Amino acid sequence: MEIQAPKGTKDMPPQDAYKWHYVEGVLRDVSKSYGVREIRTPMFEHTELFLRGVGETTDIVQKEMYTFNDKGDRSITLKPEGTAPTVRAFIENRLFNEAQPTKLYYIIPCFRYENVQKGRLRQFHQYGVEVFGSKEASIDAEVISLAMESLKKLGLKSLSLNINNLGCPKCRPKYNEALKRYLEENYDNLCGICKTRFEKNPMRILDCKEKSCNEITKHAPIILDYICEECDSHFTEVKNYLDALKIQYKVDPGIVRGLDYYTKTIFEILNDDFTVCGGGRYDKLIEEIGGPEMPAVGFGLGLERLIMTLEKEGIEIPNEGLVDLYIGARGEAAKTSAFVLANKLRAIGIKTEINHMGRSIKAEMKYANKIGSAFTTILGDDELQNKTLKLKRMSDGEQFEVSLDNIEEIAKLVK
Repeated sequence: MEIQAPKGTKDMPPQDAYKWHYVEGVLRDVSKSYGVREIRTPMFEHTELFLRGVGETTDIVQKEMYTFNDKGDRSITLKPEGTAPTVRAFIENRLFNEAQPTKLYYIIPCFRYENVQKGRLRQFHQYGVEVFGSKEASIDAEVISLAMESLKKLGLKSLSLNINNLGCPKCRPKYNEALKRYLEENYDNLCGICKTRFEKNPMRILDCKEKSCNEITKHAPIILDYICEECDSHFTEVKNYLDALKIQYKVDPGIVRGLDYYTKTIFEILNDDFTVCGGGRYDKLIEEIGGPEMPAVGFGLGLERLIMTLEKEGIEIPNEGLVDLYIGARGEAAKTSAFVLANKLRAIGIKTEINHMGRSIKAEMKYANKIGSAFTTILGDDELQNKTLKLKRMSDGEQFEVSLDNIEEIAKLVK
């Protein structure tokens, strides 16, 4: 019986890998332009990190985490998101002692036990940016700008930005009480999970995907009507900075995001009506996980969904090509010379391929065309004796004669 990949996982064959290389390259380049450095964290963490960081009342913790006990009977979880592990690493490596702000990005695999559908897998990949140490509204706007710039650089045009403010520990209790009073009338019609959220974290009910809960919360109180003066002032500053950057946005009081750690600014970026990116401020998470009191803001986006969106929009992802030069050979001496020449060219960055399958000359040229080689050449006794090569450019058939010993000239022609 054929063994297949587990449900919710997906292979990345070579013909798709170039798309990922390109997209990741753009994301890395934009990150660097904003002074953001890469961080890498383990694939799994102690489960407690996500209970404390993501929140016990979230869908991720209640329904989706891959959690198991290791051989030492420790509870371990494959990371379902990137923020909590990055905060843990920030604290453990004492990066808070460095000059602030600390700007970090990551490109990681994540794991969530979800209903598998198009663009949503159980193992998926996430690009995220986390900025620690600044409470200024300017950093919120900069993080949003970075996200928007990344998506624009990839070619997405129909982008819209929705923002909201979730308040802070000072003003949120007042809102929670108002929300609970509103929900009490329909408590019996809430789903089972939302009933457990009612006391612990009623705001999570606003993020429920159940249709019955959506109907109940449709006319729920709006948190913007309850935020304190400090949160209101911060939100105004964020909007002013976005206006200064000419980034258009809509204030959407319905955004709550799916994680408990958010405070103040939250945002989502949509392409048409499809959410491709989301994030916000989380000023208490570093302290909650055991670090110093320090503000933070960030975002994450799923790479599978992003690439799917690029393809849906008809945006062509550049393919740099597999091979610059294919070297065919006739005779044993030529085979050895082709083998040596190929390795010399590879050493200076020329993607070179030779015949490893005993193909005829005609079959070699078909193969060179199939793998998309930009140039081809045939090395035989005459070429060895004259120390020359005839390079054929496959796009138009034009030929160039070069010295067999002039590696630099060969490289210059085929690159």
